Amino acid sequence: MILYPAIDLKEGRCVRLLRGDMASATVFGEDPAAQARSFAAAGCRWLHLVDLDGAFAGRPENVAAVEAILAAVQVPCQLGGGIRDMGTVERWLEKGVARVILGTAAVENPDLVRAAARAFPGRVAVGLDARAGLVATRGWAEATELQATDLARRFEDAGIAAIIYTDIDRDGAMGGPNVDATAALGRAVSVPVIASGGVASLQDLRALKATGAIAGAISGRALYDGALDLAEALSALEG
Repeated sequence: MILYPAIDLKEGRCVRLLRGDMASATVFGEDPAAQARSFAAAGCRWLHLVDLDGAFAGRPENVAAVEAILAAVQVPCQLGGGIRDMGTVERWLEKGVARVILGTAAVENPDLVRAAARAFPGRVAVGLDARAGLVATRGWAEATELQATDLARRFEDAGIAAIIYTDIDRDGAMGGPNVDATAALGRAVSVPVIASGGVASLQDLRALKATGAIAGAISGRALYDGALDLAEALSALEG
């Protein structure tokens, strides 16, 4: 199972939100590239980047910060937030992003997901962000009536590289991930599922791994707060 340290970007800085609330942003660093170098030095195999401002604006907003990260590390980066058209997909991939994450587009423009996955095999993921199992879009600000599992199944044959499942109510709350819901999604589809939201300890990561149905996990606040030691976590997951 792969651990993805998260760098969430707001106004060019590293932040973490509580349950997706932009007003509750806690700043953890002024230099995203330095944070990326720190994670890479600890041995991570991937980084998870989110353009939070872009997710709300519907277009890239933290371009300079992402470019600085890409220039600072050789570790592959996956990026979500504000990627709503093929041109934006192409530009980020050309800049060196290893994998783009389409969230709102998966609901509002599924044809884009399919076209991008065909055009860029292995480099397109779908982000499913849910409250009580129902998908939310546009920076988690808009609720839908779509069940996360139903939406995931729509992309079974699309050729996407992964599904990132975020339990919004757990995100940033340090209360543990929704292991059961994430594992159920992992068993419901053949696409690799990455868990996001609430990972707060080594025990949380071990619980996710023990399901045998989850390909990866994203952690942010726990790494910044020191509740989770990155080197120790990587050793436990990959050993």
